[in-house]
Amino acid sequence: MKLVNRLKVFEQKYVFLRWAMGAEYGKIVYVGEDYLEFNIIDPETLEYRETVMINSQLVLEVIFGGSDISRMVAEISSMLPEQ
Repeated sequence: MKLVNRLKVFEQKYVFLRWAMGAEYGKIVYVGEDYLEFNIIDPETLEYRETVMINSQLVLEVIFGGSDISRMVAEISSMLPEQ
């Protein structure tokens, strides 16, 4: 199974993504056969800093669990308005 196929499960999820040119926390917006769209989040302010399109062949590592990711999800969730 290709990494791209596995990443489709994590669309719209918060992850730590390492690719050939960098590594950042963020949200995977879209996963395609040739690229993925990734919204980078500033870990200090938890605001979206930028959106990058990454060639899927350049993805080296994806971490979708752990204490840092859980903290980020909890803090972003607490900022959502109550309905």
